[in-house]
Amino acid sequence: MTLPHGPLRPGPGEPQARALPDPAAVDPAVLATLLARHGWVRRGGPSARYGRWTPPDGTDPGTSLIVPAGDGFDDAVDLLADAVTALSRSASPSARAILLALAVPGDELQWRRDLAGPPGSAPATVPWDDTERLQRAARAMLAAGAKAGRTRAAYFGARLDSWAGDFLDRVLVVSGGPGLTAYTPAPEGRAAVTTLVRALEALRDAVDYRRVSGGAEAFENAVQSGVSRELVESVEELVRGATASRLTVAWSAAAGTPGGFGDRRIALEFSPGDLPALAEAAELLERIEPAVAVTVVGVVVRLKRADPAGPGSVRLRVLGGAEVDEVKVRLPDPAYRLAAEAHLAGTPVKVSGRLERRGGFRRLTRPTGLEPCGLEEAERERLLKTLGDG
Repeated sequence: MTLPHGPLRPGPGEPQARALPDPAAVDPAVLATLLARHGWVRRGGPSARYGRWTPPDGTDPGTSLIVPAGDGFDDAVDLLADAVTALSRSASPSARAILLALAVPGDELQWRRDLAGPPGSAPATVPWDDTERLQRAARAMLAAGAKAGRTRAAYFGARLDSWAGDFLDRVLVVSGGPGLTAYTPAPEGRAAVTTLVRALEALRDAVDYRRVSGGAEAFENAVQSGVSRELVESVEELVRGATASRLTVAWSAAAGTPGGFGDRRIALEFSPGDLPALAEAAELLERIEPAVAVTVVGVVVRLKRADPAGPGSVRLRVLGGAEVDEVKVRLPDPAYRLAAEAHLAGTPVKVSGRLERRGGFRRLTRPTGLEPCGLEEAERERLLKTLGDG
């Protein structure tokens, strides 16, 4: 059977712990594409009926797969069952990746960091803290792509965190050796990945322009391609402490290549020499993102003030009006009393103000017009469920 996407963490998502793909659901053309992508060699066999595939570079001499040319042959499912079983027993490192790609249809993103060491050598083991860094960078990069796939911003802060979290929950990530691989849902998750690729290409061009010309205006222009402060910081995390880092993308063999990408290979590289330009870009992108005028409807979940007759701080669980989960608001005494009454009554409030970038768009400044607002019964039940889930 086809496997569901797991959360963005290794462990339960490792393929050996999962059931094998259902041979009846495997497309022979997809399997052949994946074998070729991972360097397997097709050897002989009647081209109209089947192909015999062997692992690359003799990594597993005892393994040989017979893949039918299509699913219309009587023995197609039996041959595919044998092929899946052989892959599950193969010692070839690529067999594991091929099974995952069959079981979890999606685009394949692979990050790698090159660590310091003798030229041409690879460390026998990857330090735990480096694995953690790679996972943080990948998660932040995917979240930045998901947000930019929804809308463009130089700096998101906490905005669209829920949107990005929903996307990450549908991504399967597997750690292995010095690299990390993510399988993102395709085609339904394509907007995040295609935006991420175009944004990283634009960032690569902007960094090169900054290093050659000394001008930083390319970073601001790259926002329209999906570049954000969050994306820049994820690249910084990926690069720091490594001699080089790269992201490669292989489009889902089942979903095909998205429009506008053709057959070109997606491989993006950054190095420690890019760090000064990246740091400058991160500072610039946060600085140019303006505050946003909003009218927020939310539920008061926390109140705090030192003077019983003075101003106080309120935290609202946002129901609408801003793409953040919570905001903090400092209110004068009359408005604070209204907020406290609404909290006791379980009634949402409406308040206007400016959502400030400082603190990640989690603070509403210059609040005006705070007032309770009623809810219909259906909305009240939805609100109670939302608060219970939170």
